[in-house]
Amino acid sequence: MKTLIYGGKVVEEGCSRLASVVVDDDIITDIIDGTEMPRGNYDKIVDATGCIVLPGVIDDHVHFRDPGLTQKADIETESRAAAYGGVTSYFDMPNTKPQTTTLEALDNKMEEAARRSHVNYGFFIGATNDNIDTVCGIDPHRVPGIKLFMGSSTGNMLVDKRDVLKALFQRATLPIMAHCEDTDIINRNMEKANSMYGADPAVIHHPEIRSEEACYESTRTAVELATEAGARLHVAHLTTARELKLFGNNPRITAEAVIAHLFFSSSDYERLGTRIKCNPAIKTVNDRDALRKALSDGRITTIGTDHAPHLLADKEGGCAKAASGMPMIQFSLVAMLELVDDGVLTIERLVELMCHNPARLFSVSKRGFIKKGYKADIAIVKAGEPWTVTPETIQSKCGWSPMEGHAFRWRVVSTICNGRMIYDNGTFDGESRGEALMFRTDETA
Repeated sequence: MKTLIYGGKVVEEGCSRLASVVVDDDIITDIIDGTEMPRGNYDKIVDATGCIVLPGVIDDHVHFRDPGLTQKADIETESRAAAYGGVTSYFDMPNTKPQTTTLEALDNKMEEAARRSHVNYGFFIGATNDNIDTVCGIDPHRVPGIKLFMGSSTGNMLVDKRDVLKALFQRATLPIMAHCEDTDIINRNMEKANSMYGADPAVIHHPEIRSEEACYESTRTAVELATEAGARLHVAHLTTARELKLFGNNPRITAEAVIAHLFFSSSDYERLGTRIKCNPAIKTVNDRDALRKALSDGRITTIGTDHAPHLLADKEGGCAKAASGMPMIQFSLVAMLELVDDGVLTIERLVELMCHNPARLFSVSKRGFIKKGYKADIAIVKAGEPWTVTPETIQSKCGWSPMEGHAFRWRVVSTICNGRMIYDNGTFDGESRGEALMFRTDETA
């Protein structure tokens, strides 16, 4: 099937230009500059006049809760939400039930995604105190990297033995994506909060408990270990201005920011309560603004979502009882486009952070760019037609979002994955299936 996308402004590798994109089956075969419709025989013609044509977003950080926690979310529902949001590929995290810490668990996830994921998928292998041989010996083409929890986590996924941490950083050839919070500092802060505010402190105290110090000390340790070993470290969901000082000097040590920490600040707890409770905690306006500034100066390399759905019943309580995490993948691209409008970053930089850099950093084969010979993963977006997030618009299984009531100025018009139009102006192709992402091949970007 041959498809023509014409009339839109194509954003690619730092350049925005009016151009048409030609897709043959699932491959981009040509990019033709100009506003006129190219001549030729096409099976499908997409008029993108007045729209921006972007590579499909690669979300490097999601929790789709499948298997074992599917009352909250599952691969089918969350990949549908991704498609509605212009996200064509995702990397899922290993803290499911069972945890993705063995080859068998990884195989099972891959098989389930092949049956049910509407967009492209990859899965991190999780490190524990006992599986270093497994994670360091895994086929590098199958996974984006190794997920390391250096802070509070569930089950046995907290790696807290210094000798194991050193061995992991010394032996790993894949990128290590680390959740960095110091558990001892958090526990001390919780004891203090309990004595001051009671057994379940109100959520406004969450950034006091999961504090700047807890984040900084753990991130500093990870950076030191990676520097000593020459390892590739990507620190997930940075939240503080202080941590940013550790990045920007070593290209092998990089950082991610996520939508919640770029969009909200601690001043929003009073309005949104536990709906914005996440780990690490959303912190001050100054921290949020520092993260925004770092999007353009090289200290932040990727933007993810840390998409982590819970049932609303799980979000009841305070710092101790309410679950941490929120659904965000459907709204990540339109939220970042609002920051473009606000002058926080350019649309070219947005594409670097959400499309190009995840492909480069994790060596994703033939995706993340609008280039000849690359897979046709494309998002078409448009400004000027405001819409408000309501429960009816939310695709995630949990059925809620902290974005409810927000009127977005941008909308995703169409999402094309592997050359197939899977979302178009409110119509969704429920029969579409994504592909397993390939990493570190001869065709890597």
